[in-house]
Amino acid sequence: MFDFYLRNEFAFAAAQLALAMLGMGAKLALRDFVQVFRMPKSFIIGLTIQLLAVPALAIFVAHLLGVNAGVATGLILIAAVPGGTISNVVTYIGRGNIALSIALTAITSIACLVTTPAILQLLASQSLPADFVMPRERIAFEIALCLLAPLALGMILGAQLPTWRDLISTRAIQLSLFVILLMVIGAAGAGRVDPLQQGISAILAILLLALFSQITALAITTATGLPNEDRTAVAIEVTVRNANLAIMLKASIFPSVPGVADPFADGVLYIALMYGGLAMLVASPLVTYERRRAPVPAQ
Repeated sequence: MFDFYLRNEFAFAAAQLALAMLGMGAKLALRDFVQVFRMPKSFIIGLTIQLLAVPALAIFVAHLLGVNAGVATGLILIAAVPGGTISNVVTYIGRGNIALSIALTAITSIACLVTTPAILQLLASQSLPADFVMPRERIAFEIALCLLAPLALGMILGAQLPTWRDLISTRAIQLSLFVILLMVIGAAGAGRVDPLQQGISAILAILLLALFSQITALAITTATGLPNEDRTAVAIEVTVRNANLAIMLKASIFPSVPGVADPFADGVLYIALMYGGLAMLVASPLVTYERRRAPVPAQ
């Protein structure tokens, strides 16, 4: 049973990501992208933090804690992917700027077609095995196939079936969460992931990356005078990453082989699987504070 998961790890990850992006797309409309041009300052600052500050923080944390190559690469992989659909939900709960959050998620998801393989090649090359060659074209193709295409399909379905868009979005995201559960069970049952498998330093590295990303975002957005709702949206967006995409890319770039131990690939998978839950833990105090500070949801 667990060997079946290992042999089909990429298929599970791809299906999960496609469902999540389909669900997000069903809630999106072209007017959401127009918001980018109405708030260029907030968007540009958020995008800069995403593409430059977070990857730099991943390198800093990896060196600070002296983690192994697999964990270091996992941190960089998480930093190289955009924010995910969960960040939009968390922003809503935290009374942040929903339009800005959606725009950042959507545009960085499109941009990651180029930025993700570039960041991996630039920052993770020293941690990769000596004979490894970064499959840039395959990464770009899989991002387009499993992330952008479902996003576009969801937008089309939402536009053509407006009375069904909420149901389509809800069911697609629910199915994606179910697939995540199957992946966690499959990875744990195959011995690929154990909460303490990589040691306390790996857990600490995830917490520090999420915390430093959030603090950096809040510091920069405050210093540049962004409205409070925009600060919240950017801070959550850079904290809550698209771990689903990271898991899919791990399965593609570093596939698991049944019966063959691979500490490097296991370290990458560990970070990808554990980041989502720990990042939510880091984001919770900010969300709680903002809900108490601004009881009326941002429009």
